[in-house]
Formats: sequence, structure tokens, C-alpha cells
Amino acid sequence: MQAQELFLKQAEQKLADKEFRQRLSSVLNSYEEKRLEGIKEFSNLELARQRAAYTRWKVNENLDKYLVDFEGSVIRRGGKVVWAFDIPNALAEIDAIIKRTQAKKIVKSKSEIANEIGLLAHLRNKGNDIVETDVADYVLDKMGDKSYHPITPAISQQSDNIAKTLNKKIKSSLDADNQEFVSDIRAEIRNNFFEADLGITGANFLIADNGSVAISENQGNARLSFAFAKTHVVLASIDKILPTINDLELFFSMYATHSTGQYLTTYNTITGPIYREDMEGPSEFIVILLDNGRSNLLATQDQRQALTCIDCGACSNVCPVFKMIGGNETYQSYQGGPIGQLYGPLQQGISDYQYLSNASTNCGKCTDVCPVKIDLHNHLLRNRHEGVMQGTEKTGDKIAWYTWKKFMLSRKTLNRPAGIKNFTFKQLYKNEWGEKREFPKIADKSFNQLWREKHGLN
Repeated sequence: MQAQELFLKQAEQKLADKEFRQRLSSVLNSYEEKRLEGIKEFSNLELARQRAAYTRWKVNENLDKYLVDFEGSVIRRGGKVVWAFDIPNALAEIDAIIKRTQAKKIVKSKSEIANEIGLLAHLRNKGNDIVETDVADYVLDKMGDKSYHPITPAISQQSDNIAKTLNKKIKSSLDADNQEFVSDIRAEIRNNFFEADLGITGANFLIADNGSVAISENQGNARLSFAFAKTHVVLASIDKILPTINDLELFFSMYATHSTGQYLTTYNTITGPIYREDMEGPSEFIVILLDNGRSNLLATQDQRQALTCIDCGACSNVCPVFKMIGGNETYQSYQGGPIGQLYGPLQQGISDYQYLSNASTNCGKCTDVCPVKIDLHNHLLRNRHEGVMQGTEKTGDKIAWYTWKKFMLSRKTLNRPAGIKNFTFKQLYKNEWGEKREFPKIADKSFNQLWREKHGLN
């Protein structure tokens, strides 16, 4: 089954699940309320957004230079940078690191890139002992489910289902509240930090001028994932670069406020290869830089702005489509929400993923809340135009739109009896409208007819 067919199937199931939609909308609305409260801390939010947008634009326009600068800075400090063109390349590099270091125990913190490359499943299929240390990702791992949201991965799960899973997996009480669940999970995974040979983390930002990696989190598990390990592997995409460490003051606060409404997240870590005088920390530091289609996005004139995204999730929180269907699994893409709809077709291929750009109301809310001012809704229109130019439209779609155009340009046709128009529309668009929704009925008289009757015109 193709990606678009799976998307339509998943979306129809989610739309029919009223409880899921209410639960998802409630959480997302609460995040938006926190964001609105958090941005009050900025004396001039618009200026901060402009500064952030300019910094990320500057990196985009000179990405080759900044990536080389970052690599050079890491090497000078004694670390290593590995370039991975695609997912198989990245997984092969990780396998080689595990084999060379003879790592027996591996711990992993939350990482969107790890999810993108399917790291957990791959390493377990290879027989490796790897432990997920983020609480939400740990729950999803035990439930065999996927991340739904960049900030709250387990947003789709019901408390009773989580309780049953944790009771079965780690003997947690069925009557435990969320705080007790978290305590039980942390008790279960704590010793793994001390025993780890290899720690794998993601990265919020990569600092070009000094080869540092910046990680922003609320649990502290990312810091623990590499604190006791002999080898620290950082998984990051090529678009995570910031020019200097001074930029973190702005981006840490922008990220925290737009993701969770906080002024700063609880733990903000700046790490990298250890210095000679350091007595503790991993003896080996490796950054794996993943492309995986991002160069395709960089090659576009306008849509490359998507690479300035800082993965705060604010656009998903306000998106009316995401509130109804949610999750990366539904979108059949590496990312969900408006940014994923923009990213997906260009990263994964317009021919198979053009449907993502079409699944939008283009209301513009995503653009309004973006901390780096990505013109999301207009870029989605540009994606649609690119799809048409590449001939990805199906013959049926072309016929439907041709018919619609002829219909709308003909006054005689618009004034036909409502019964004929209702029948025609239903035949043309019933599949797109879905079986779960009642097809709208066209008014008995057109506006033109009503106007003429009112003013006595023939």
C-alpha cells in the first residue's frame, strides 16, 4: 500500500475517533496557552524572531562553510565527525562504532533523528542491548508505538493503556498516577546509565565555532546518557548548525518558550570532546551528521527556509489538521504537522509524498507562531505548484479540477437546479470527502438567482 493510501486510511480512522481528537486537541491547546503566556517574558518578541530567523537564514545560505567549520572545530578538540548521506549509511556507521568499541550496553536519549533512521529496531535486530531513557519514548517503546509529537511523543496514549503496559513490563501499579509512573520508569532504567559503554543522544544545536553540541531537555536523561559512557555518539541532521555559542542565549529561550511555554527548559547542556584536563566524561566523542534528503530541500530556492526549523512543535500545536489526525505515523512521514508537510515531499520525493502538501487548510496559523518566521503555509502552496509542474497530478484529479473550472466559469451551469449540482459534486468528490462525513448540500438557489429575485431583474 502506498504512502498516500496509508495516510488516508489512518486519517479516516483518527477522524472517526472522537475521544482521540478531544484528547489530542486538549493537550495541544494547553501547549498553545502556555506559549502565549511564555512569550510575555520577551520585551520585544518580534525582534527576537527576526534575529533568530536571520541567524538561521545566514546558516542556510552558507551551510557548506558552517558544516566544515563545525567538523574542523570538533577534530581540533579530539572528536570525530562522520558524514551519513542516507539512513543505511548512518546505521552502518553506528554498527561499525559498536563493533569497534565492543559496546555491550547502549543507552539512548530522545532523538528525532534516531526515530527517523529507525535506530532502536535496527540495533535490536542486530542483537544489541539498547535502552530508551526518555520517559515518553520509553513508554512508546514498551507499547510498540511511534512518536506522535516532537515535544510530547506519547501524546496519543491513554493513561489506562499506559498503566496496563507498565504493569506488565515493569510491575508498576495499575493505580499509580503519572508521577509514580515516572518514578517507576526512572528506577527501572537508572542503573543502565552507570553500566553503559555507549551513549547515543540527539542535538538541538551544533555550534560551528567551537565544535560543541547543545541539548535542551526537561528530564536530564540526555545528560546522563553520555555522562558515564566510554563513547558518546551524537545523531544530528546537517541543518542544526548555529554560528557561535553566543547564539544559544536566544535560541535556548526561543525553543523553550515556543515548545513548552518555559523561559528555559530544566536542563540545557553544552558538551563536546573532553579537554585534556578533564577527569571525567566519555573518552570518545563522535558526531554523525545525517543528510537523508535535506540537500534536496537546500537545493530549492524558497522552500529551503524549512531547514531553519528548530523543532519546537509550535506549528503542530495550532494546526487544525494535526489536531484532528495527529502524529508522524498518520502522515507516513519522518515528521508530522505543517513542517513535516513541507519537508516530506522535498525530502522523501514529490511523486510519492505530494499528498502531504495538499493536506492543509492553509489558514496561516503555523506561520504566525513559528519562532524563526518560516513562511509555512505559502511554502506548502509552492510545494503544490512544484508537484503540478512535475506532473504528479493523477488523471482523475485533472479531470475533476477541469470540470470545476468549467462549472465555475459558466453562469448557466451555476444556475442549474440544486438537485443536478448536488448529484454532480457527490459523484466527483465523494471519495475525497470520505464515508464518515455527510456530504454538504448546495443551496436551492444561487446567489445570482437570489439577487435577481430581490431586485426584480430578469
